Amino acid sequence: MIDTLETIILSAAQTIYDAWGWFGVAMLLAFENATGITPSEIILGLAGWMLISEHQLPPSVIPVGGLYAALGSVLGASVAYWVARLGGRPLVDRLARWLRIDSAHIDRAENQFHRWGAGLVLVGRVMPGVRTLVSIPAGLARMPFATFFVATFIGAYVWCTLLIGAGYVLGHEWTLISTYVKQSFPYLLAGGSVVLAAYFWFTRRAMVPAVVPVRVDDE
Repeated sequence: MIDTLETIILSAAQTIYDAWGWFGVAMLLAFENATGITPSEIILGLAGWMLISEHQLPPSVIPVGGLYAALGSVLGASVAYWVARLGGRPLVDRLARWLRIDSAHIDRAENQFHRWGAGLVLVGRVMPGVRTLVSIPAGLARMPFATFFVATFIGAYVWCTLLIGAGYVLGHEWTLISTYVKQSFPYLLAGGSVVLAAYFWFTRRAMVPAVVPVRVDDE
């Protein structure tokens, strides 16, 4: 079933890239971040090979492609954010059943968001299995949209640029990206946890008011 879905997505992506180029990449990333259906490894890896390597373009195009992909990601993530924020958990649960998303995954993402806040939105964008779900608890918690937008864009830009670059480097073997992502997931999870812990520590430290010594004048 998964292999069949990936084949369908791959065929559709090739057609879209032929017609729309990087705008097609942005469209597919918007759909992926809004629904969590299309795997970004396929979308971005194919883009790195098909739109850069095959056209023999220089590596300097990779950051530009990452920008298109990040903007599409923010658009799709914003849709999920506002659906959760305006519709609340009842609407989220109905859509999760329709999209075949396990509500337990949403519960875990919501618990982690309450623990880490904006740091999870930022770091979660480079963690498979978390990156498309983190918009939901952010919306449910009514996180300020400006903060959500900035954190999502930064995290998405890093993720998209890395995968587009991997597709460029691997060339015809870009399909290996999915395997590499799965193998590196424990390291991404560990690294993300360290970054979140550091973010939480610095945030808490910044919130602690400095103790100013009180001077008592001698009478």
